[in-house]
Amino acid sequence: MSTELQTRGAEIRRQTKETDVRVALRLDGGGQARINTGIPFLDHMLELFAKHGLFDLEVECRGDLHIDDHHSVEDTAITLGQAVAQAIGDKEGIARYGSALVPMDEALCRVVIDLSGRFYLVYEVETDRSSVGNFPVEMAEHFWRSFAEAARMNLHIDLLRGRNTHHILEAAFKATARALREAVTLDPRIEGILSTKGAL
Repeated sequence: MSTELQTRGAEIRRQTKETDVRVALRLDGGGQARINTGIPFLDHMLELFAKHGLFDLEVECRGDLHIDDHHSVEDTAITLGQAVAQAIGDKEGIARYGSALVPMDEALCRVVIDLSGRFYLVYEVETDRSSVGNFPVEMAEHFWRSFAEAARMNLHIDLLRGRNTHHILEAAFKATARALREAVTLDPRIEGILSTKGAL
């Protein structure tokens, strides 16, 4: 994917003493991804996110992984959320709401999104394992909290059923991608912003 972004795209760089993150995002893409966070499981989840959202996505993160995954996961999520917020711009003509039900074998996850400009996360996902490979499962919720806050969205992630932790987390990433794809869709019938307030 070219880093020369087209319409409805954003490129964000976030640098702290703990991480250096760059995210390039194109909402109206084809699902192409180039991901390197230094955390293999997160790379896999972000590749799924791009593919199922039909977003073109580049993520590069250099973080203090010698300490743990926390800073890299959090700052990647923040930067991605900021890129989404910048890419949707003033929100004129977008559907605003999106939802998806995604199965992954025995797991079934429901995600509902409102690009309201207000942050709220509901994360009702329980797993039996504390990690998938070297990825701490508790960081999945932290990823979505950081992402939703930076993107200024309402995000509800509910696990309806599931046993395999990998399947559960994968279903959540895929469902969030599909719900976001629906929420950012441009609808020619919508004049201005889809709100009686006239602003989001």
